[in-house]
Amino acid sequence: MTNHAPDYLQNLDWFKAEASSGSGGCLEVAFTPDGRVALRDNEDLSNPPFVVSEHVWTCFLNGATNGEFDIRKQ
Repeated sequence: MTNHAPDYLQNLDWFKAEASSGSGGCLEVAFTPDGRVALRDNEDLSNPPFVVSEHVWTCFLNGATNGEFDIRKQ
């Protein structure tokens, strides 16, 4: 497995929600030294993390808290 993430993302402290199962399939988050937020899917660590600004992360969390990203039934 090759990780194509930039060097500055290699030694971050990654964590996931307590509700995540122990068998994988979780979204992991890490905070970079420069204040950005890195996201990765722990089912495929060969994909580089997706990195967003603190502002984008805060907007996402607000939307998630308000139910804006809930899965909708068709």
